[in-house]
Amino acid sequence: MNRTLLLLIAVVVLGIGAYFLLSEEQQGPVSSMIGADREFSVPREEVYKVFLADRHGNRTTLTRGASGWTYNEKYPARPDAVENLLTAIDKIRMRFKPTQAAVKNMVEDLASNGIKVEVYDKDNQLLKAYYIGGATNDERGTYAILEGAEQPYVTEIPSWEGNLRFRYNLTGDDWRDRTIFRLAPEDITRISVEYPKQQNKSFRVDYQNGAEVSPFYPLTPKIQRPLKVAKAEAYRMNFEKIISSGYNNMNREREEITQQIPFVIFTVETKDGAPQSLQLFPIYDKPFVDPKTGVTTQPTEVTAYHGLTHANDLMIMQNPMVGKILWAYDFFYE
Repeated sequence: MNRTLLLLIAVVVLGIGAYFLLSEEQQGPVSSMIGADREFSVPREEVYKVFLADRHGNRTTLTRGASGWTYNEKYPARPDAVENLLTAIDKIRMRFKPTQAAVKNMVEDLASNGIKVEVYDKDNQLLKAYYIGGATNDERGTYAILEGAEQPYVTEIPSWEGNLRFRYNLTGDDWRDRTIFRLAPEDITRISVEYPKQQNKSFRVDYQNGAEVSPFYPLTPKIQRPLKVAKAEAYRMNFEKIISSGYNNMNREREEITQQIPFVIFTVETKDGAPQSLQLFPIYDKPFVDPKTGVTTQPTEVTAYHGLTHANDLMIMQNPMVGKILWAYDFFYE
């Protein structure tokens, strides 16, 4: 009787063990299949190209090359914008699966406002494709769905709160690098600074044999005081990195702005490559009317500058950045 009881217990234990073993084997691939439609992330080190497209016809291709990222195979891409995008691609995770009642609205949003995202590797093989939609009411989650999937999810970047869409939905010039001058000081051979309305302030600095400063206009008298050579050498270091606050190519008044006489024209020549130039046009506050006298006054304080580059891009330049290179001829002398 005891032997029979022991045999019965052994059969039950073995049966339970076999059941769980088979269950785990069956559930493994099923679980993987179920979870596949919620895996959005791609490790950043595997990303070599990203294609983005929205419902308004905007198309963006970002490509990684030896010297950095390129926008639409033509322009250097803006480093901080690319960094924000790569962080999203690398860290995007499912926040939660929505209720069935919420799915219909999410799908409609993704269909009408979704941004298609395609991520490629160094061999131009597609690694992941999905759509990014709008945000939840609290802006802590963003709708997303993998291409070919039926189930949308609310996604996030762990330990970061915000709408992920803003990392994907830049368009046009917003993806372009805003750097105007990025020059190694030792490569600069000459800098010309021309003030068309203040000719006596205009100058050239030649760096072929040390640092030689001269008037830009031939009729401007040469300053006879001792030259501050260190100051002349230091001036070209300011052109190592001059960045605008943004592109303004779509400004409706572009033609009117650029037909004015520039306040200043910078031309920088280097050992290699064509000269690079920048023209500045002051931006003032709008005129205001004195309510007591009715007299209209035009403010004279410059709040910023329109900058026209050698590439014919219209930029916005802020005073602190421009101030580094707004020097005058007599600044270099005792």
